[in-house]
Amino acid sequence: MRHPTLANIQWQDLRDINQAETVYNVLLSLPFLILSGFAAYQGWWLIALGASFFFFMAALRQAHDCYHRTLGVSKVATEMMLFALSATMLCSTHAIRHTHLNHHRDPLGESDVEGNWARLPWYQAILGGGFFSIVIQWFGLTNGSRRNRVLVAIDMLIILTVIATAFITMHPVLVYHVIVMMMANMLVGFFAVWSVHHGCDEIVYARSERHPLINLLTFNLLYHIEHHLFPAVPTNHLPMLAKRLDAAAPQWTQQPVVPTTINLRRQTSI
Repeated sequence: MRHPTLANIQWQDLRDINQAETVYNVLLSLPFLILSGFAAYQGWWLIALGASFFFFMAALRQAHDCYHRTLGVSKVATEMMLFALSATMLCSTHAIRHTHLNHHRDPLGESDVEGNWARLPWYQAILGGGFFSIVIQWFGLTNGSRRNRVLVAIDMLIILTVIATAFITMHPVLVYHVIVMMMANMLVGFFAVWSVHHGCDEIVYARSERHPLINLLTFNLLYHIEHHLFPAVPTNHLPMLAKRLDAAAPQWTQQPVVPTTINLRRQTSI
């Protein structure tokens, strides 16, 4: 049941996305993946690492939109997209989908395996990131339906094939990509969960970012309370939803993700 303070928020018109937005959603991470591979092949390691960062952030957004069926494509295309993301991100997106949807059903509650990572101190959230990655995928595998277990098994087979190919061939681009994606998966618990949920409670259970540059660099993933309150709204339209929340129910959006000067000024002015 939606909170009474949200009853007058108009959001239904934000659900639909046009063809150009759908193409953008589907291709979002591909240029960064190509750039990271090319830069690694050339030995331009700083460029490769920067491109890999943006690839992983963009792929996180794509996977997230797939979990909520807001990418703008059919159900079959969504499943194919998740397989492609599992192969490139080297994590089972089908397993994480189950864990993430459970996170939405019980945000920061007892059964929320994903969100409860935010209850840790920041340094533990970083140092234990590898364990977090295993836990959320294991939960999705063991608690999902039979069909989902089959999908997760296919994910794992694809991932193992990519890793085996990398270390059998010792191709520098493949080896680089595998190592960097493993590191990224170890940090995802801090950046994708702890950063947007720490210090929150079971009423206002997520933070939201307003710094335009930070939102640009993170592909709007940090409009997080907006997403939790209205998960049917595509990421493309979360900035518009954020403006409506700020105007009609600002009490939901007062906890920034990054305590920048802009965010602190915004908090004190309301």
